Amino acid sequence: SFRMERPDLLKAGDEVEMSESKLNTLAGTMYYYTIEPALAMSDNIPALRRLTSLHATVKEVKYENSVYTVVAYCE
Repeated sequence: SFRMERPDLLKAGDEVEMSESKLNTLAGTMYYYTIEPALAMSDNIPALRRLTSLHATVKEVKYENSVYTVVAYCE
């Protein structure tokens, strides 16, 4: 899932490309993903759960507590 700050940037069915960024933390190596061009960003993900594809399809966009959450599935 990804956090989106503004409404209507993505909708269900959209195919998206992501970029991967790497963080070295005290908890180990973490990755986070950005739906390009900077539409939404994921939480930090441990190296064991690193994505294998940078292409995904948006399944749904939810709005809760002033936050848009984009659920996308990698192929």
